Amino acid sequence: MAAQLVPHRFTVQDYHRMAEAGILREDDRVELLAGEIVEMPPISPGHAGGVKRLTNSFLPLQAERKVIISVQDPIRLGEHSEPQPDLALLKPRPDFYARNHPGPEDVLLLVEVTDSSASYDPEVKVPLYARFGIAETWLLALESGVIEVYRAPGPEGYRQVRILGRGERLSPQAFPELILTVDELLGA
Repeated sequence: MAAQLVPHRFTVQDYHRMAEAGILREDDRVELLAGEIVEMPPISPGHAGGVKRLTNSFLPLQAERKVIISVQDPIRLGEHSEPQPDLALLKPRPDFYARNHPGPEDVLLLVEVTDSSASYDPEVKVPLYARFGIAETWLLALESGVIEVYRAPGPEGYRQVRILGRGERLSPQAFPELILTVDELLGA
């Protein structure tokens, strides 16, 4: 009789204990996705610039205290996932999420920046966000020069997907008054 190999799925609690024990260090570029510890690629200058442009675009919302802008910080998605999206717009909270990481109910918008077609964001992270009910996710695809907008989450994924190119405008679902352009978010 052949032995069956059963992979171990890590919990968020396991993941944090590994960090406390020094197995994972604070500067390790990893995140927990569906029970697996995934190594994230190094941040390229293009990716870093994209995150900075995004952050700058949403500053008016933060100045008006409508959101907390979270950059590359953990979001708790159930027992087995704690991704670190490039940018999240969070509901304001007096403690700024110092007591615990935000969950799906706290997220108004998640944005991932990709600068490589080999990214796991569209195949792994975007469906994960949909399963946990993140209302809206954007994927800034720097290499292809488009922004993918995902809305109406469900267990099978997002039911509404729009792909926007240069010259087009978009607004976060939660803040339709904030009109952004694809060009300003993708850069020159």
